[in-house]
Amino acid sequence: MVNGKADVDALVNYVVTSLVEHPDDVQVTKREGTDVTTYEVSVHADDTGKVIGRQGRVIKAIRTLVRAAASVDGSDATVEVVG
Repeated sequence: MVNGKADVDALVNYVVTSLVEHPDDVQVTKREGTDVTTYEVSVHADDTGKVIGRQGRVIKAIRTLVRAAASVDGSDATVEVVG
C-alpha cells in the first residue's frame, strides 16, 4: 500500500514472477476499462501451467488477491493469462 492506495500493478507482477521459473519472461499489460481493470499476463510457455494451476486454482487465487487489493481503492480488477 502506497499512501493509502493499493499498488495492484506491483502485486500482480510480484505474485506471478514468484511462481514461474522464467521470471524475466513475465510481461504484465494493464488494460483499464470503464468498470474493471484487466491485467493481461504473458509468461514463458513452460510456466503457463504454473500460473493457471490444477483446475485453475492458482489463477483463481491470484484473481481473488487482485480483486481484494483493488477494492481498497474502490475499484475492480481481474487477471487474464494470455500466454
